[in-house]
Amino acid sequence: MYSISKIEKNSNYLKVVWNDGEESKFNYLWLRDNCPTAHDKDSRHRMFNILSVSPNINPKNYNVGTNGSLEIEWSEGDHKSSYNPTWLRENCYTIKNKTEYISPYKLWDSSLQNNLKSIEINHDEIINSEEGLVKWLELLHHKGIAIVKNAPTEKNSAFKVLNRISHTRETFFKTPFEVINIPKPNNSAYTAHALRNHMDLPWFENPPGYQFLHCLINSAKGGNSSAVDAFAVADYLRKNEKEIFDTLVSVPLKFKDKDYTQEAHRSFHSPAITLTKDGDYNDIRFSVATMDTLDCNPEIMEKVYKAHHRFGNLLHDEKYQINFRLEPGDIFSFNNRRLLHGRTEFDPNSGHRHLQGYYMDRDEIIGRLNYLKKIIL
Repeated sequence: MYSISKIEKNSNYLKVVWNDGEESKFNYLWLRDNCPTAHDKDSRHRMFNILSVSPNINPKNYNVGTNGSLEIEWSEGDHKSSYNPTWLRENCYTIKNKTEYISPYKLWDSSLQNNLKSIEINHDEIINSEEGLVKWLELLHHKGIAIVKNAPTEKNSAFKVLNRISHTRETFFKTPFEVINIPKPNNSAYTAHALRNHMDLPWFENPPGYQFLHCLINSAKGGNSSAVDAFAVADYLRKNEKEIFDTLVSVPLKFKDKDYTQEAHRSFHSPAITLTKDGDYNDIRFSVATMDTLDCNPEIMEKVYKAHHRFGNLLHDEKYQINFRLEPGDIFSFNNRRLLHGRTEFDPNSGHRHLQGYYMDRDEIIGRLNYLKKIIL
């Protein structure tokens, strides 16, 4: 239990000394903006407008209340605020910004091939228990990959298990989209050709966060799946080939493809590797098939191609890649903005291969996981 031992007023912040010796600096505008009365009690949306006070607002009076709260009477607006000490400590940006960031991602390489059972989960376990759903979500969030086993094999039947998480994301491919060999295909996924490891829809401004490939039939020769943790490859480059990494992070590449439902071409520029505010990996955009003609500065074109070449080779290196065959009833689930996926060529004359695909935004996975962990734990 945290309690406030001492308060000290400074030019633009209050310094709070805690009972464990830690110190916090709370900016006056931050405090006023986060007054408990600033939010609607039902929606929890902020109703207070920080623009209604001046940048010079400060505490006219302040003290520790009888219940241990921080009490402030403000210099403007005839307003008083009361802050719970536990809330202040949990939201203290002084302490947060000196705490070392710990990534939620568990990076992996080809050694995962020896323990594929560790990323498998039974379909009925997810359907019948919150603990099973949490296990699936944790695999997706932390490792970026999970294979759901023993799902029904009827068309559209994956909706039931996916709705345990949230709603799916609609794209022009429709939901679900059919991954089958068809005449005159408008996408290479709808052929029997091999597919290099790639991200889906890198030419979207906001590509789908997760993808779910539900295997209904897989009796054809060939068509084995591959997967690579592109965050792990990026991490290797960051630690060992910094010039390559810096180029991949800093130079936008152009991706382009046709939206055949609207007779329009979509394109988007983005670096191959983007990072979060904490310097962690945000997403990887790699797709040989849909990378458009590069238009970067001519002085760096050689460097960009060499970096892309090196990255692409590592993303197909056996050191990082796992390979497996989807069986009917499997749902190959993965972070589309982290894990690249591909397949070997298959012979459509030897049997049938039919997958159904679904997308879901990353927010849905993380938001559902955070909620479930809170109510279960």
